[in-house]
Amino acid sequence: MTGTFRFHTLSDLHAYYGLPGPEHPMISLIDYSKVKYPDDTGTLKWLQDFYMFALKRNVQAKFNYGQQPYDFDSGVLSFFAPEQLLQVQIKPHVEINQTGWLLLVHPDLLWNTSLAAQIKNYEFFHYKVNEALFLSEKEEAVIAEIFRKIEKEYQSNMDRFSQSLIINQLEYLLIYADRFYNRQFLTRKINNHQILDKLEALLQMHFAEDKLIDEGIPTVQQVADELHLSANYLSTLLKVLTGQSTQQFIHNKLIEKAKQLLSATNLSVSEIAYSLGFEHSQSFSKLFKSKTDFTPMEFRQAFN
Repeated sequence: MTGTFRFHTLSDLHAYYGLPGPEHPMISLIDYSKVKYPDDTGTLKWLQDFYMFALKRNVQAKFNYGQQPYDFDSGVLSFFAPEQLLQVQIKPHVEINQTGWLLLVHPDLLWNTSLAAQIKNYEFFHYKVNEALFLSEKEEAVIAEIFRKIEKEYQSNMDRFSQSLIINQLEYLLIYADRFYNRQFLTRKINNHQILDKLEALLQMHFAEDKLIDEGIPTVQQVADELHLSANYLSTLLKVLTGQSTQQFIHNKLIEKAKQLLSATNLSVSEIAYSLGFEHSQSFSKLFKSKTDFTPMEFRQAFN
């Protein structure tokens, strides 16, 4: 099967999975063990017009977001915003024991609520699939319980309190996910510090002689791409480990290099700025001053 699907409504996705229509047009909890892909599905690419929260285990399929694959063979939670391009490769002729839940939420459900704007501030909606949230059994139980409360509410007779109660549970879901991600950044220290080491080595390579002159200062997106991470995930990881965003980390490493050149060479400020990838020495001086409270010349004079 080729081409890219577009799921405009929750009903579209239900139908594709061979499920009955959703009980509510704007929110639906799908038991993932009941999902069936069409027999001719090999690779499926799709866009959707709604949010999806996916808690999955033992999924006999390989998902891709960007260029990174991930096999869901343990309990993980991932988040997808509207308009994200997703791809799944179904493993044919494999006995499926997949379990989990898919919570679908149409943006119209959030209309005229504070969550409509706040949900866009959660960076994990823009993480890659391989940056999913690994859950402990207790954490998985917390998320599953929120899912069940949401389902119970929309299956009841809807009244003027229903939307607020569902929105409240969605807010709890996002807050818990934020907490669990921060826990993951801290507890997966070996893996995360390996990323930090790779970032430092990558910047050292970029700061090598003449490389910045030819290619300029690396951007956040460029560095993230070279590390095979999403820019948002890398930035959040660095904030937890170092207290700095990726942009701040790059700039601080750049200033370290500038200090070295100012203290150990006779290059002029303009020459140093040029060697560090700045088109204008004024831009370099402004950044240096903001980071050190000294102009480059003041730093050189104080050092000497």
